[in-house]
Amino acid sequence: MNSKQFLIAAILSLSVTPSALAQTPEDPAVSACRSTGLVALQDQSAEITGLEFDAESLAISAADTKVEDVAVKTVILGEAYIERKGVAGKADRFVCLVGEKGKVLLTFFTAK
Repeated sequence: MNSKQFLIAAILSLSVTPSALAQTPEDPAVSACRSTGLVALQDQSAEITGLEFDAESLAISAADTKVEDVAVKTVILGEAYIERKGVAGKADRFVCLVGEKGKVLLTFFTAK
């Protein structure tokens, strides 16, 4: 199984609560996903200058599961605008997995 297939299987196997948590886009988990996601994107391309999450598209769900032996406590899905040289393009989808103590485990972006 390649890493993309593993990631998809891991996300699909999460036992996520059916309703989103009553959290705002300024929730610490959302802020952590945004900041770590921006750093990861900037490591890939010096052209990336910013990252904005679409607040209306965010689905923030509590989780009580594991990927191998790593606990996943929150799953955040939504759309993000990646700014390149100060200009935002079309929205990209993202998923962010947050573990214990608010540690970001994974932020994954994909074009629509």
